[in-house]
Amino acid sequence: MTENSQQQQAGNPTVPTQSLPTQYAPAEVEGKLYERWVERGYFAADPKSEKPPYTIVIPPPNVTGSLHLGHAFEHTLIDALTRRKRMQGYETLWQPGMDHAGIATQNVVERELAKEGKSRHDLGREAFVERVWQWKAESGGQISGQMRRLGDGVDWSRERFTMDEGLSQAVQTIFKRLYDDELIYRAERIINWCPRCLTAISDIEVEYQDDQGELVSIRYGEGDASIVVATTRAETMLGDTAVAVHPEDERYAHLVGTEIELPLTGRRIPVVADEHVDPEFGTGAVKVTPAHDPNDFEIGQRHGLPNLTVMDEHAVITAHGPFQGLDRLEARSAIVGALRAEGRIVAEKRPYAHSVGHCSRCKTTIEPRLSLQWWVKVAPLAQAAGDAVRDGRVNIHPKEMESRYFGWVDNLHDWCISRQLWWGHRIPVWYGPTGEVVCVGPDEQPPTGEGWTQDTDVLDTWFSSGLWPFSTLGWPEQTESLEKFYPNSVLVTGYDILFFWVARMMMFGLYAMDGTPPFHTIALHGMVRDQFGKKMSKSFGNAVNPLDWMDSYGSDAVRFTLARGANPGVDVPIGEDWVQASRNFANKIWNATRFALMNGATVEGELPPAEQMSAADRWILSRLNATVAEVDAYYEDYQFSKLSDALYHFAWDEVFDWYVELSKTTYFAGGEQARVSGRVLGEVLDVTLRLLHPVVPFVTETLWTTLTGRESVVIADWPKDSGFRDTAAEQEIELVQRVVTEVRRFRSDQGLQPGQKVPARLTLDGTALAPHEAAIRQLLRLQPEGEGFSATATLPVAGATVALDLSGTIDVGAERKRLAKDLAAAEKEKAQALGKLGNEAFLAKAPDNVVDKIRTRLAKAEEDIARITAQLDGLPQE
Repeated sequence: MTENSQQQQAGNPTVPTQSLPTQYAPAEVEGKLYERWVERGYFAADPKSEKPPYTIVIPPPNVTGSLHLGHAFEHTLIDALTRRKRMQGYETLWQPGMDHAGIATQNVVERELAKEGKSRHDLGREAFVERVWQWKAESGGQISGQMRRLGDGVDWSRERFTMDEGLSQAVQTIFKRLYDDELIYRAERIINWCPRCLTAISDIEVEYQDDQGELVSIRYGEGDASIVVATTRAETMLGDTAVAVHPEDERYAHLVGTEIELPLTGRRIPVVADEHVDPEFGTGAVKVTPAHDPNDFEIGQRHGLPNLTVMDEHAVITAHGPFQGLDRLEARSAIVGALRAEGRIVAEKRPYAHSVGHCSRCKTTIEPRLSLQWWVKVAPLAQAAGDAVRDGRVNIHPKEMESRYFGWVDNLHDWCISRQLWWGHRIPVWYGPTGEVVCVGPDEQPPTGEGWTQDTDVLDTWFSSGLWPFSTLGWPEQTESLEKFYPNSVLVTGYDILFFWVARMMMFGLYAMDGTPPFHTIALHGMVRDQFGKKMSKSFGNAVNPLDWMDSYGSDAVRFTLARGANPGVDVPIGEDWVQASRNFANKIWNATRFALMNGATVEGELPPAEQMSAADRWILSRLNATVAEVDAYYEDYQFSKLSDALYHFAWDEVFDWYVELSKTTYFAGGEQARVSGRVLGEVLDVTLRLLHPVVPFVTETLWTTLTGRESVVIADWPKDSGFRDTAAEQEIELVQRVVTEVRRFRSDQGLQPGQKVPARLTLDGTALAPHEAAIRQLLRLQPEGEGFSATATLPVAGATVALDLSGTIDVGAERKRLAKDLAAAEKEKAQALGKLGNEAFLAKAPDNVVDKIRTRLAKAEEDIARITAQLDGLPQE
């Protein structure tokens, strides 16, 4: 039927079966189990293995970081995938490592130096870099230990760091190749500049938020030769080199090609026509400051405008005049005051909320700045990255995310890769005394002699992390690992870094690996949010440390909660109540397995033939195989939420709440049927625990090894659907479930306690329910009718009749009034639904989903009417 436990782990040693404690204590077992897994090499990947490869890289966390819920979420999904593939017989590599996180790490060490009253300049470059390495050795990488807490099944023997020797060689190699292919160049362009960190920063390191500022409208020029422009950054007007209007805007046609006076400066600037200007926005005219705005820079390039820089790297005004030496914010106020004094302020709006970029590290407002930087010419690389998805070599999941991917790669601007930092991969370019420029590869000697200097900048962190899928495998050397494990099978990552990391890996992988993309599938997930759907943030007071939840409820509970919320590409709400519920699920698994072991559940021997099994045995095996098939299909579609839900409801509802309960009478009776059911229960638990293991590894390891006496579920075989189905048994048990559910509902409606025993007469003859009378009575707490039995309530259900003696337990009159009120409400609901569904005008206008909801309401009302009527008929006459 299902795969037999005797077929599992051929050749693996067995371990003695142990009894289970009465309660599951995660803290006492998780750490020990994880270290045992690592010591036994379960997560190690062998490039010489003949097994098919399955490779996933960890999105490298920052060396400065610690485990947050986003990490825990993503790592849970990846770990579930790799654990399953390992059980399926793949040579599985989950590649771990960390990113050197240039600006973040440099900031951490600079803050430490500041406590000593020093700056990095006091140490000098070499000593400062040595200090960063020292910090990394002592304090960096705490996330590695936290990943162990979560249960990450990574190959720790392969752990890499983006600044280690091998990856540094890969960085220098690809820089040299791109440079030689004229895909890397140096030029002045507008970049995001942090005046505090004194470096260019990438787009992903810019956080936008609504700041309260001011919008001022300024009149340039005089009389008919004047134009009004609006700005939130009045200080940049000192660097204006034009005013731009739309070519078809008749209001300004007479001014295009002329010059107007720029206030406060004594300069005259041209009026140019450019289609970038929106004539419907504001006055339809914009000031053009090419050295301090990316859009203005593009306008300036089209019209040959000069680039006038009016701020230094500290955002201090450098323009001549009374504003020189002022900080940009001080200059803003002073310039507005001077313009107001000259009568040039036409309008002011204060406060004015607008989106402003801030450095994600130090929160300083970033400054668009014209700067000489190194760039990657992305057009041919981006074309290849787009084509790999279009021609099917790479699949994006969910598919609707493709449009977002194409939106990025089809419209990429050249990528600024230089950073004005000391910590990072230094740009391998040397400058000679007479203007020579030499790019040096890893096996080449840099030029020497008087006047030769190396570029002082380092590379953007994303440059090295873009090489991650192949640099971690030994590239540029043609290693066994590279041949075995490249390309990756799947990349699991958040949609928020689809451009910043994924697109870069695609571009570099295709370039470096002769057109072979770095992965077959990109599986995108959403962001973790609080239970109300709000972004988690320390400033909001809703940020959660997953380690706290692990301490309180166990790692399995955190993992199961996260997996159960993971729908592809959709944000994941999570609250502590849900983690508590997952903890309860782990306890349920524990208690049910403990009960099963105490009552003869076993994996020894072959499964008995179907004809020796009870209907309940055949039903649960049929449902087990269907669940195996369902879970497999969800895994292949990255539907973690659905597979977790399927496992939850099968384990809790069908195995523990129904099969175990249905079989109790058999276990207690003993004999051959108890032995058969014990073997079936052992098989069901064996397979269920293996299905659950990738998501909840710790509790399943403890239970499975105790149940089977074998070494570890980590290296057990993944269950297979044998194809066994027993429709007749499923229908038979469904009848039992209907009877039990209906009578339980009736008991609850009468206010009876769940454990309260009630005398009852069951008329089951002529139905498939007859063999299940003992189980039905056990589940419903129904006593034999006995002497003086009086059928005060009769329930017809599923072709059978259940007569209950409720004498002295209910107030019949009050119960009739309550049921009559419920019946009237249900009949009113039915009438309203019928009225709408019978209205042709309504049906013609209402959306399909609205009509479907009304049909559902009608069906529910009719079901309630039938149920309440049966309850009324079952009550005794007063």
